[in-house]
Amino acid sequence: MSVYKKLQQARVKLQNTKLEKSGHNKFAGYKYFELGDFLPAVQSIFNELGLCGIVSYQADIATLRIIDTDDSSEIVITSPMGSAALKGVHEVQNIGAVETYQRRYLWVTAMEIVEHDALDATSANDNDKPAKAHGTITPTTGAFDALEDRKKKQAAKIAAAIESKFAAGEEWGAFEIWETEQDNDFKVAVWSLLGSKVRSTIKNMKAEADKPVTA
Repeated sequence: MSVYKKLQQARVKLQNTKLEKSGHNKFAGYKYFELGDFLPAVQSIFNELGLCGIVSYQADIATLRIIDTDDSSEIVITSPMGSAALKGVHEVQNIGAVETYQRRYLWVTAMEIVEHDALDATSANDNDKPAKAHGTITPTTGAFDALEDRKKKQAAKIAAAIESKFAAGEEWGAFEIWETEQDNDFKVAVWSLLGSKVRSTIKNMKAEADKPVTA
C-alpha cells in the first residue's frame, strides 16, 4: 500500500472521529481546532496504518514529513515560517509560539481538517465596511488580494496570531506582533483581515503608545 493511500485512509478515519473544537476566537465569533483536539487521534490512526509524522523548522520554512514505516516512502508538506514579537517574554518563547502555530497549520493541511474561514468571519463582523484611516494602519480595499500566494499565507497567519492573542486577553502581546511588521503594503493586508473590535483596540493602543513622555 502506498504512502498516499495510507494518508487518504488516515484522513477518512479522522473524518469519522468525533472531534471537539476547544479554541475560541471571541472577537470573530468562531471556534477552531487546537493541536490537542485532533493530534492524539491522528497519532493513533497513524500508528494503526503504519505512518509517522515528523515536523521540523528552518529559518524560512516549516516542514511535515509523513513517512510510511513499512517502506520509508514519504510525503512532504511545507509552510512559510511566520514571526512573533510577544511583549515581556524571552526570545525562545516567541520561537515556541511560532512553532506551535506552524505545527498546527501543517497538520491541519495534511489531514484536510475543515476549519472556519477566518477571512469570512472578519468580513462578517465588519459588515464589509472599511475602517477609517489612521496613520499607517489604514485598510485598503483589495490589499490582501494583491499579495502573492506566499505573502497571503503569511498575512493570514499573522492576523490569526493577533486575533488569538486578543481572545486570550493578551492585548499588548498582539499589539507587539502588529508593530513588528515594517512593510506597509503587507501591514495593510494584515489589517484588512482583522475584526473591527481588534482594529479599534489597536488604534487606541497605538495612540497611547505614541503619546509623548512627560516628566
